[in-house]
Amino acid sequence: MNISVIGTGYVGLVTGTCLAETGNNVLCIDIDKGKVEKMQQGIVPIYEPHLDILFERNIKAGRLKFSTSLEEGLNHGDIIFLALPTPEDEDGSADLSYVLGAAKDIGRLITDYKVIVDKSTVPVGTADLVKSAISKETSVDFDVVSNPEFLREGFAVDDFLKPERIVIGSSSDKATSLMEKLYKPFVRSGNPIIVMDEKSAELTKYAANSFLATKITFMNEIANFCEKVGADVDKVRVGMGTDSRIGKRFLFPGIGYGGSCFPKDVKALYKSGQENNYDFSILDAVIEVNNSQKKVLIPRIEKYFNNDLKNIKIAIWGLAFKPETDDIREAPALYIIEELLDKGAQITVFDPEAANNVKRKFGDKIQFATNMYDALDNAEALIICTEWSIFRTPNFMELKSRMLNPVIFDGRNLYDINEMKNEGFYYSSIGRQTVS
Repeated sequence: MNISVIGTGYVGLVTGTCLAETGNNVLCIDIDKGKVEKMQQGIVPIYEPHLDILFERNIKAGRLKFSTSLEEGLNHGDIIFLALPTPEDEDGSADLSYVLGAAKDIGRLITDYKVIVDKSTVPVGTADLVKSAISKETSVDFDVVSNPEFLREGFAVDDFLKPERIVIGSSSDKATSLMEKLYKPFVRSGNPIIVMDEKSAELTKYAANSFLATKITFMNEIANFCEKVGADVDKVRVGMGTDSRIGKRFLFPGIGYGGSCFPKDVKALYKSGQENNYDFSILDAVIEVNNSQKKVLIPRIEKYFNNDLKNIKIAIWGLAFKPETDDIREAPALYIIEELLDKGAQITVFDPEAANNVKRKFGDKIQFATNMYDALDNAEALIICTEWSIFRTPNFMELKSRMLNPVIFDGRNLYDINEMKNEGFYYSSIGRQTVS
C-alpha cells in the first residue's frame, strides 16, 4: 500500500519506518527542511533502539522516502497518517493547532478519496473537528479514522511490530477495511484489532495512559507512607504485584513520571473533563502528587548538608525521563537540577543519550561528563534519576575513590540496602530505610 505520514517525531518516524518494513511504500512529510535532508541522507534524528537498522534498510530498499511537500504526500498516499504534535496548552488542554492546520491544508489539496488517520494523541471529538476542517475546503470524498498509538519510548519499534492490540476508531466500512488490511501483518500471532467508534478510540488512549500514571502515583504515595511507618516498599510491591487483579508492572516507586505522554495526557483528560462539566478528582490528585514527587529528594539532600548547598558539588546519573531514550520532556532530573542550582550547588551530570538535549536547556550552568565515573570526581553526593542499565552494577570501590563522600540519593531504588550498608555508603532511596 502507499502510505504517507505527516510529521516525523517519535510516533511518525517509528510508524513510517515500521510500515515500510512490512512492504508498504511510505513517504514521510516534515516542514523542517534540514531534518528532511538529514533523513534523506540516512541520518536518524532521534534515538530509539533498533530504529536505525530498519530505517537504513528501508531507505536502501526504496520503500521509505522523505519530503517537505504536503501536496506530494497527498498524491502519494492512499492512507494519510497525522502524527503531529499536540503539546500541552497553557491551561493544560491539548493544543490541536498543528493537527487542525494540517487538516485544513489537506482539504485544499485533496483530489481523490483518502483515509485520514489521527495517529496523534488527541482529545475526544478531534476526529469530528478534523473532518469539519477538511470538509470546509473540499467536496472530495474522504474518511477520518482515529488510530491511537501505544508506543513506549525505548521499546517503540517492538511495540509497533508486535502490538498487544490495535485500536481503530471508524464509522466507515471502507476505511475500516483498508486499516485492517494495513495492520494484518502485525497481528499474525492473534492479538486483536479492535474496531470502535472514533470517540471511544480517542478516549481509550487517554484512559490507558491516565490509569498507568495513576498506578505509578499510587505506588509513590505508598512508598512515601512506608518511610513514615518503617515499612519496606519493595516487600509491599511484591506482595501487591502477585495479585493477578493488580499485576506487577508499573509498581516501582521513584521520583515521578515524565516524558511526552503521561504528564500531557493526564492533564489533557482532566481538562476535557472540566470542559464537559466533569471533575476528574482522581487525576487532579495524580497531577499534584507527581509534581511533588519529582522533588521529593530535595529536602533530604538539604537536611544532609545542614540546609546549605552553596558550592556543594553534586553528581547526577541519568537525565532522560526513562532509560533507552534521549527524551527529557518533563524529566524529573530537570526539576532536581533547577532546584539545586537555585540553592547554589555545583552540578556535574552524565546520561548515555540525553546529555545534548539537556545542554541545550542549561548550557554552561552545569558540567557534563563523558562517562559515569568522571561525573563523580570530587562530588559530595550522587543522585540517581534514571534507571539506565549501566548504573545497576557499578564498581562501588571506584565510586568511593572518586567521591569526597560516599553518599547516594537514589530516586530509582537501584541498589540493595544491605549491600550499600556493607559497602559503607550513606544511601537514601524511595520508600525504604535510609542506611549510613
